[in-house]
Amino acid sequence: MRLYRSFNEFGSPLALQGAGAAHSVPNPEDIRRVQLPNGIVVLSRANLNSPSISLSGYLQVGGIFDPDEKLGLANFTSAALLRGTRKRDFQGIYDALESAGASLGFDGGTHTMNFGGKALVEDLSLLLDLLVEALRYPTFPAEQVERLRSQLLTGLAIRAQNTGEMAAQTFDQIAYANHPYSRPEDGYPETVQAINRDDLLAFQQKMYGPAGMVIAIVGAAEPDRVLEMVAAAFGDWSNTDQPTPPELPELAVLEELVRRKTTIPGKSQADIVLGAPGPTRLSPDYIAASLGNSVLGQFGMMGRIGETVRERAGLAYYASSSLGGGIGPGPWRVVAGVDPENVERATQLIQQEIARFVSEPVEANELADSQANYIGRLPLSLESNAGVARALLNLERYDLGLDYYVRYPDIIRSVTVEEVLEAAGRYLHPQRLAVGIAGP
Repeated sequence: MRLYRSFNEFGSPLALQGAGAAHSVPNPEDIRRVQLPNGIVVLSRANLNSPSISLSGYLQVGGIFDPDEKLGLANFTSAALLRGTRKRDFQGIYDALESAGASLGFDGGTHTMNFGGKALVEDLSLLLDLLVEALRYPTFPAEQVERLRSQLLTGLAIRAQNTGEMAAQTFDQIAYANHPYSRPEDGYPETVQAINRDDLLAFQQKMYGPAGMVIAIVGAAEPDRVLEMVAAAFGDWSNTDQPTPPELPELAVLEELVRRKTTIPGKSQADIVLGAPGPTRLSPDYIAASLGNSVLGQFGMMGRIGETVRERAGLAYYASSSLGGGIGPGPWRVVAGVDPENVERATQLIQQEIARFVSEPVEANELADSQANYIGRLPLSLESNAGVARALLNLERYDLGLDYYVRYPDIIRSVTVEEVLEAAGRYLHPQRLAVGIAGP
């Protein structure tokens, strides 16, 4: 499973204090948001100090639409979009981008197909032309499809030998049993083999369309001009067959600790992924859970987990925690890479830290440090056009409001140690965890 995670919202102490703070981050006064008649949402923000533009966006189509027997279809389709269009072949697309020093790429996820590109402002029209060709008029040349299939199968073979990725996949199968998030969006070798060119064409023609599409453009272009160009490129796009994204099913809660190992012969390291489904990005306790996760296994030398398992006990090559936050309940998990002989002891220490985390409030200074870090990292994440474009997409994806980044420091500061403890206890239960292990 790959959730399209919320952009890292946390940045450097720069300019979030004082009278000009409201204008140092994206805000309602400098973000232009327009919805075209066909449903496409256009977000733009000018940065006339830069000669370039960054373009990012998504379509509401992803692996959640894949049939089990052809798992990986959405990912395969997105990867093949630039292999040829009605106007240009693969080499022609590459030459057009190369001659302008521009870039354009696509990435399949569970809920969305994401795209992004960069160019000098004078080449924005070229970038939009290529985006239109790829999204609306791909041809999926047979030779290119087979080349891409070989690359995808090679990637799956590499994945099968990667202890970290296989432990994560095993974790997903336990924590999200009978749920779409249990499935890897890039599929399995047998399902990728089953996909043919007609499947790619049919998927693109039915699933791709303007409904739910969002595009953000940030850089040396005035918002009025951006809107005019996007409307000219995509304003006539329609697809009456485009389906509505399906609702996620209820997630079954684990009643006990479930542990499963994937054996990979010949490896000298084992990887552990341990945890449970966490909150969605729009859950009221998401920020409290995120700040708690920073204390648990992110801040400094990877928080309490890193201090206990790696620094003190010397049992892990790395150890940390992460919290996914997306449309659905993303994973809240601890990961560690260990000597195979240390799997049991490392797992026990991680469980002990989780037990402490859900039963005792974090220290006030631990929370304060994490809050300062979150607030401090925000401006750094917004220093580039690409960072701002991702931030604008976040606002739209999760309906946060155009003033979210202005309110953000107060949102972070308002979280209490009691709220962190409550969120931790809601999602993490030391005796009801999913434990995925991969190694020799």
